Amino acid sequence: AVHTSAEMLELAAGIALWSCPPHIKIPGVVGLAALRGIRAKLREREEELGNNNNNGDATSARDEVVVRWDDVRMTIQPTKKEKKKLGAEAKPKRILDGVSGAAKPGRLLAIMGPSGSGKTSLLNALAAQVPRSKRLTLSGTLRHNDVSVGKDTRRNRKLLNDAVAYVQQQDVFYSQLTVRETLETAAAMRMPTSRYTQPQRSDAVDDVLRAMGIAHVASSKVGDVKTRGVSGGERKRLALACELVGGSPHVVCCDEPTSGLDAFQAQRVVESLKKLASDARRTVVCSIHQPRGSIVAMFDDLCLMANGRCVYQGAWSDAGEWFERLGHPIPSNANPAEFLVDLVSVDTSSDAKQKESEARVDALAAAWDKRGRDDAGADAENDADASRSDGPEGVSVPAASANRRAGLAAQFFMLLKRSWRQVRRDGATNKIRLSTSMNSALVFGSIFWRMGLTQTSIQDRLGLLQVSAINAAMAALMKTLTAFTSEKVIVNRERASGSYGMLPYLAAKLCAELPVGAFFPLAFGAVVYPMAGLHPRADRFAKFAGLIVLESFTSSAIGLAVSSVAPSTEAAVAMGPAVMVLFIVFGGYYVNADNVPLCFRWINKCSLIKWAFQGLCVNEFAGLEFEKSGKKYGDQSDGGVVLERLGFDGTSAGDAAREQMNVASFCYLLTLYLLEKNAPRFQSMEP
Repeated sequence: AVHTSAEMLELAAGIALWSCPPHIKIPGVVGLAALRGIRAKLREREEELGNNNNNGDATSARDEVVVRWDDVRMTIQPTKKEKKKLGAEAKPKRILDGVSGAAKPGRLLAIMGPSGSGKTSLLNALAAQVPRSKRLTLSGTLRHNDVSVGKDTRRNRKLLNDAVAYVQQQDVFYSQLTVRETLETAAAMRMPTSRYTQPQRSDAVDDVLRAMGIAHVASSKVGDVKTRGVSGGERKRLALACELVGGSPHVVCCDEPTSGLDAFQAQRVVESLKKLASDARRTVVCSIHQPRGSIVAMFDDLCLMANGRCVYQGAWSDAGEWFERLGHPIPSNANPAEFLVDLVSVDTSSDAKQKESEARVDALAAAWDKRGRDDAGADAENDADASRSDGPEGVSVPAASANRRAGLAAQFFMLLKRSWRQVRRDGATNKIRLSTSMNSALVFGSIFWRMGLTQTSIQDRLGLLQVSAINAAMAALMKTLTAFTSEKVIVNRERASGSYGMLPYLAAKLCAELPVGAFFPLAFGAVVYPMAGLHPRADRFAKFAGLIVLESFTSSAIGLAVSSVAPSTEAAVAMGPAVMVLFIVFGGYYVNADNVPLCFRWINKCSLIKWAFQGLCVNEFAGLEFEKSGKKYGDQSDGGVVLERLGFDGTSAGDAAREQMNVASFCYLLTLYLLEKNAPRFQSMEP
């Protein structure tokens, strides 16, 4: 609560400073950023001191890690809606219930069970990546060798980032990069130039390409739904390779690595995991759903889950004997994995079958609970003896862990290269954006063809400038909303592993998109300006184009800020236009700035449409003289009169541009703040 209050005070102070004059705003914001950094460093130091006091002897490295979890419980509280609907019957939902077990180096552990049995929840807990939630409670003990790492502290997070690789079920990559370029970026994140040479990083990439069996597609684009790329199995192995390059973590967790793959591709993926465990002596844990027989033969250990409880955890070769003792022998002609999953599934086709299957599952869980704890205690003693005899105690740390994160400059150039490749090669999107810009320019140019200097052309000019401002803003906004929410999935995954900071990422993204982002509004202006017959001077066209480009980047900044808080692409697409509608209403065309109520003046000040429209109007109407219509009333003799009626008199295009930059820079800083605030945070496992 104290941390949240401090963040809200920082945000309020930042907004207040941004509304001040530049000589107060700039030093104030710099000072606030410095204060925020100092406070974060102090908090990190306090956590490190506290953890060093508790684990002062757990600093040395081991090459192999035994992962042990004891009495892991996870519950989620009902929502307010459920409490209101069910009343006293609304009870916490049990996701994991006293699960214990161990995963050992050199062995492949498969977590199996029917849907909803807790496989992914357990895997998240073992990888220490359970998303933080106020409704969630996570308890138990997670240890690497003899060191507890379940508590979500900065020290433990750094150790886990070095020691654990987590390959999630969702494979998301930059689609326009090749397989090799994707791995080179991952290697650059984990192998800074201060410790590794370029040949060493290239060798590391080549080694993991060969080890994962994807060397033959190294030059192929990764691809997505729009771009043809590598196959699903090759994407899975690429995801695994990205986690292994540059240090080879000692614990590898994979969430359903065979999901969505055909039998052959699934076989190749599991073969890679088996080879990693047996040859590299890594501790490999994966959740898997009903694998084929040839895949089952590669498993060394099994953790069978049912309704959040463990019904077996141990060597796969001993599973048949255990279930036979309980009266459930595995048929010789059946797939053992399918048989066991069916055995622990609840049949809801009828009340009688449901009761029968629930009783069977409860009996299996109770039997294992009785024996499993004794076996776990014996294994713990054996592991402790092995640890004492093999060497010093502690968490396994890869060779690159002493300085896994590159410096700010290295991060910036690495991310700049990746973003530029993605933007430049995305031909399909760029063609669509160009055609859309050209279509809009041709339509507007045809409607407002060769406007003269008659009195009626004043309204036409105002309409063209308004729709030009709206068109540029909406085009940039929608592109950002759809692209960044998808990219945020990749960014959050990489941030969870501590690969880079948000400042170099955002700066690199903006620099990479600058040339391409400026091209489309420039193309629009180059077509519509001469077609409509706007002010025929080169300097006026340059200002027109500059204002449109600047508005486009300001709209992108707003899109970034909205996408930073939106949970999905659909939510971002719904939120963004709603914000833009307000800016359009207060854009200077529909409501005169002098007539805006005091309570809404702040929207008027923040409206990028208003500042773009104002700048375009000043640029167009200043110095223009209009023909008289011959009517007694209503004529406006020159552009100055038009600007006065709009409330834009006494201003310049430069003033509007500065206000646009003010809005854009505020939105960029707000985006940076929101990304930092909404960084992936994980639930602590309380003893």
